[in-house]
Amino acid sequence: MAEDHFEGMSVRSDTQFTVRAIIVGCTIGCLVTAMNIYVGLKIGWSFGGSIMSAILGFAIFQVIKPTTPYSKLENNITQTAGSAAGSMASAAGLLAPIPAMQMLGYDIPIWGLFMWATSTAFMGVMFAVPLRRQYVILENLKFPTGLATANTVNALYASSDEGLKKAKSLMYFGIFAFIFSLIVHDKAFPMLEHPPIGEWFPDTVIASLSLWGFSLLISPVMYGAGLMVGPRVAISLVLGAAVGWSLGYFAQQQGWAPAEHPMVIHDKVSDTWGARGWILWTGAAIMVSEAIMSLVLSGKTVIKSFQSVKSAATSTTKKSEDDIPNSWWIIGLIISSIVTIIVAHIVFSIPFYMSALAIVLSFFLANVAVRATGETDINPIGGVGKVTQLVFGSMSDSISGNLMSAGITGAGASQAGDMMQDLKTGHLLGASPKSQFKAQLWGILAGMIVAVPIYLVFDAAWDIGGKDSPLGAPAALAWKAVAEVMSKGVESLPPFATKAALFGMLFGASLALIRKFAPKLSTYTPSGIAFGIAFMIPGYYSIAMFIGAVIGVVWKRKNGSHFEQYVFPVASGLLVGEGLGGIVKALFDIATT
Repeated sequence: MAEDHFEGMSVRSDTQFTVRAIIVGCTIGCLVTAMNIYVGLKIGWSFGGSIMSAILGFAIFQVIKPTTPYSKLENNITQTAGSAAGSMASAAGLLAPIPAMQMLGYDIPIWGLFMWATSTAFMGVMFAVPLRRQYVILENLKFPTGLATANTVNALYASSDEGLKKAKSLMYFGIFAFIFSLIVHDKAFPMLEHPPIGEWFPDTVIASLSLWGFSLLISPVMYGAGLMVGPRVAISLVLGAAVGWSLGYFAQQQGWAPAEHPMVIHDKVSDTWGARGWILWTGAAIMVSEAIMSLVLSGKTVIKSFQSVKSAATSTTKKSEDDIPNSWWIIGLIISSIVTIIVAHIVFSIPFYMSALAIVLSFFLANVAVRATGETDINPIGGVGKVTQLVFGSMSDSISGNLMSAGITGAGASQAGDMMQDLKTGHLLGASPKSQFKAQLWGILAGMIVAVPIYLVFDAAWDIGGKDSPLGAPAALAWKAVAEVMSKGVESLPPFATKAALFGMLFGASLALIRKFAPKLSTYTPSGIAFGIAFMIPGYYSIAMFIGAVIGVVWKRKNGSHFEQYVFPVASGLLVGEGLGGIVKALFDIATT
């Protein structure tokens, strides 16, 4: 398929970048942001909002039926703004570095969160712009999500009835998940969500397993996440939970993690570790080593990404009037970099030179992340963040500097990858890159305005990362673990956890090596990220996501075409519905406390 015929054509950006497209896109993006904060703080993942925004935007205007039809290119602007807003959960650091800082006792002012989110997110977009021609036009990388979004938009406009059916599926499952989440509130009928099976069968194996987190959880958001991630990741979660919590039980029996409750991380009063606190170091080691080894083994990708920087910088190809002017991204990069350096110093006491170095490193790592996203659809945000943590850990023992410097590179990778996926979609649809750039900026602004308050509401209601919090922030636990080891040394770990973490590093690295040198076995190789995260979340989360994936497998076998058509709308509805329900429950808990 020839994709480049749109390049250089005038597509009348004024007919696609419309007020209605931006308003709808930003509104939908705010829903995606809420979903990603809630889900991301539960399981450590966030999900893209491009296809969801495209479907909902189309449906809204099918219902409104405006005099001037809502065009395909307007829909592209809507999905661009929506995905940009939705990615702010990750780009603003609200899933990893920020909660990690708070777990360590840092009190971050609200204005600091807003300024941090704004500066780092905008910077990531500026990183992506000069690479568009190289990756999207010249090399024509696949960018699978961008390609899928373009195909979805084309399908919506090929059959409006099909588009409305998808939108209705998303809406119905969203309403169900929202209502269910309210019904199972702690002050209503919580046993419907988490049946107390252990209490029903006391003094049995079932009761013991329930104490260690292996019980039944009826959760729309987890079932939806299972549908999204698929069977390989879901199986990795269950295997990780079985291995991880078995290690935790063994550590407790040996007296290495003496706290009575398995979910205790570290009791500062009694200075004892719980099973979860013992195994999280092994889980973090698996995640970090797999992510870094994957980057190391992607030598060709890294080399090509650096060559692409040179090609983009020396390109003399004439730009069309719809291309993004160089002055826009250069000035934007300068301003966002200066603001990031200042905010990092004022809010987190990071020396100016460290932030400046982090920004330079971010440009190269974001470039690597964009290429990896284009080739595999996997944005290695965790990997580039861990690389930065190791680099700055060797320069300083400052935990805040370690975490938030990595937050800069993570934000750059997050927004650059999201921007390039959208630019790929726009290129396939014949859209104006300039219009998409503006839509991305509006989406970031909308997402930032909503993301920070939602995060603060959740934190006020449920103490993010706390012992009994429903939002355990597993990704933040991994970032925190690396920062503490780099700052305090391995002697800060609980007894014998260092040896277990070493085995975890070897296991995680081996997973990346198998995928690289034995690709036939990669299908049977677990995901290191999922396997490691299962060490940090209660087992019932892993089981629930596995149930969701099994439902997907059965559905696909019974009716493959129906599954392919509706799995994303159904899963999105479950995720968004419970995410919004979570906000309502958190507000209620705050009001009644």
